[in-house]
Amino acid sequence: MRTKPLVVTAGEPAGIGPELCLSLAQSPWAEQIVVIADPDMLAERANILGKSVSLQEYSSTAMAAAGQLLVIPQPLANDAVCGQIDPANAQSLLDGLDRAVDGCLSGEFSALVTAPLQKSVINDAGISFTGHTEYLAERTNSGTPVMLLAADELRVALATTHMPLREVPDALTTNGIVAVLEVLHKDLQKKFGFDSPKIIVCGLNPHAGEGGHLGTEDQEIIAPAISICLEKGINVRGPMPADTAFTPAAGESDAVLAMYHDQGLPVIKFAGFGHAVNVTLGLPIIRTSVDHGTALDLAGTGTADTGSMLAAVRLAASLAAG
Repeated sequence: MRTKPLVVTAGEPAGIGPELCLSLAQSPWAEQIVVIADPDMLAERANILGKSVSLQEYSSTAMAAAGQLLVIPQPLANDAVCGQIDPANAQSLLDGLDRAVDGCLSGEFSALVTAPLQKSVINDAGISFTGHTEYLAERTNSGTPVMLLAADELRVALATTHMPLREVPDALTTNGIVAVLEVLHKDLQKKFGFDSPKIIVCGLNPHAGEGGHLGTEDQEIIAPAISICLEKGINVRGPMPADTAFTPAAGESDAVLAMYHDQGLPVIKFAGFGHAVNVTLGLPIIRTSVDHGTALDLAGTGTADTGSMLAAVRLAASLAAG
């Protein structure tokens, strides 16, 4: 029986997403991949890069060989130009993402891998969009999506995702942190195979609030959430100062929960840039992605690092295999 393929969305057409997809034609997973993109755009990018990639329209019986890509055509409104974003193409990108999600929900595809989207261009098109994580949660009617980045043995999850820093303290609630920790605990068990995952929770403020002298959120919001999770049997500790949580002094952990985007991501990107993977937990489907943005300035230059895309495909295939 043929293995259900992975579906890959090509991301922002003016960025490096298309060339990351083209690189998959020469990867060990070429036969397992279906790309959703404008075929003319992929062919043009291959021509710019001097790559020889054969594009074949996807069907349930089609098979790809090395040097080939199976493609589900998703035409763009306007031709893509490297480095020049175009809001007219925003709806097409979301339509392609919807097609991928529908295929995963129906069992047509085993997992979703996403190349990066340019959030600003989608919002400039008049469509509210804060990121893949939130969009996929809404699209799949999921309660609490959790953004997790993984690089080798380091895993960092986020209590909040894409929001201005000044809004983070107000967004943190005890119940919300409990919900995130429950999803993190469950998916570390279900998807990553840990029987009793050890989770460290970062504090929000320097020194985890210094006993309330540097902020009260750690004592009043985060600590109660940890207590509730301990009562639920979740192996969690903290709130721990963020400048300690990622050091050997913190002790062993299977994941660290950071309170906001730039508390956790600089650490994972320093430790594993180029091979870190973004995984969305709490969804009824498997979704992985690269650990970087659209890199508009690199599009068409042939200098884009494909390591994170290859790592995202590798992890998606592993998670799909159980």
